[in-house]
Amino acid sequence: MEIKNCNLLVLNVFLLCNAISSAVCGHDQHHHNHHPRSVKLFVFGDSFLDTGNFNRSKGSWAEPYGITFPRKPSGRFSDGRVITDYIASYLGIKSPIPYKYRKIANKIQVQRGMNFAYGGSGVYETWFKNFPKLETQINQYKQLFLDGFYTKQDLANSVVLVSTSGNDYSVFLQKNGTIQNMQSFTRKLVKQIAKNLKQIHKLGVRKIAIAGIGPAGCFPQQTAPSSYKICNEKFNLAAKFHNHLLKQAVRKLNHENKKYTFVYLDFYTTFSLAINQHKHNTENTEYKNPLVPCCKGLSSKNGCGERDEKGEKKYVICKHPELSFFWDIVHPSQNGWLSIYLALRPTLKTLLL
Repeated sequence: MEIKNCNLLVLNVFLLCNAISSAVCGHDQHHHNHHPRSVKLFVFGDSFLDTGNFNRSKGSWAEPYGITFPRKPSGRFSDGRVITDYIASYLGIKSPIPYKYRKIANKIQVQRGMNFAYGGSGVYETWFKNFPKLETQINQYKQLFLDGFYTKQDLANSVVLVSTSGNDYSVFLQKNGTIQNMQSFTRKLVKQIAKNLKQIHKLGVRKIAIAGIGPAGCFPQQTAPSSYKICNEKFNLAAKFHNHLLKQAVRKLNHENKKYTFVYLDFYTTFSLAINQHKHNTENTEYKNPLVPCCKGLSSKNGCGERDEKGEKKYVICKHPELSFFWDIVHPSQNGWLSIYLALRPTLKTLLL
């Protein structure tokens, strides 16, 4: 079963999976001048960060994914760029190469860092055994260091980005069917994330950014029953609880470390800000409602990019993906990620200190 179909079958609420505007380019140019280009970005997590590791023939590798950038499917779960691309740009580098391509990468590509994120993966094992969980991704990273891809000096100049756990909640809900009794699972999950962050830190990296969960109840999968008008507050409260525990864990790690190494990225607030801004700023009334996904299945059984046996499309896409906020039922569009990135930017400054 494809990950996309899994998303449709269960409440996959937490899946924490036009070129860059001149304002962003201008800002990033500023960093090019002030920050050494030797900085590397290592990326761990799920479809929110994946830029090509997902190796299925469908999902993020099917049209119309990638329609905005690079104008063909590239393995990103979006019509274009994802948050990984924007954060790399902020650091003054091109997006790090997916781990899948490490053997064919040239030295310059490897020196930007590497992306281990894999759509559908989680902190624990999720849908399929071959989806590398967070610890597996960290072990892949360790092996590259042992194989001489990177030196200690390389790691000392590196920034790590982590965004995960959405699929863990989806699997939990699939098994348990209800959001009740989820708090004990959240406690266990955040403890494991903290343990994984310690593993990464032991490798000698400079900064580790860990993303919280967005307002999952506002994702199109949850707002569809209300014709994309009303957010599901139960899921938003669950997301807030996860984020509360994660922030506590980050504070504790920094306290133990006696240094501001771990940076919490507030996806909940930045998603919410970006969604509200979208409501007020979009000139085209058709796109006033940011909760409507640009790419939708023709029925609840179909997902974005899906076709029948004859190759007929089982989805529709909006006329202007560049004006949408959500691309499909759980992932922001390039425009959505750009808005979230702009709201995150003040926090990102701490990655450069």
